[in-house]
Amino acid sequence: MPMGKEDTARRFYRDLMGMNEVPKPPELAKRGGCWFESGAVQIHLGVEKEFRPAMKAHPALRCNNYPALIAQLRRAGIEVNEASDIPGVRRCHIHDPFGNRIELIG
Repeated sequence: MPMGKEDTARRFYRDLMGMNEVPKPPELAKRGGCWFESGAVQIHLGVEKEFRPAMKAHPALRCNNYPALIAQLRRAGIEVNEASDIPGVRRCHIHDPFGNRIELIG
C-alpha cells in the first residue's frame, strides 16, 4: 500500500469488508501499514515507497455470506467482476482502494 494511506485501508478492509484490524508488533508498526483478519485468514498490508498494485497475483478469500458482501461492495461503488470460468464456483474479482486484486469466493 502507499505510504500514509492506513485510514483508507481501514475503511476498505475493516469497515467495508468486515475484517478486524490486528495490532502490528511495535517494531513493525514503525514502518506503517495495517494488518487485518477474518477467521483464520490474515492480510498484511505493508508500505512501499514506490508502490505498484498487485494486478495479477492476489489472495482468494472464501466468504461466509457472499451475496450480502457483493451487494455491500456494489452499494459502496466497488466494481465487482463476476467470473464464470470455473464450473460450480461462484466467484468474482474486486480491487482494493490501492488497485490490488482480490478474489472473493462464495
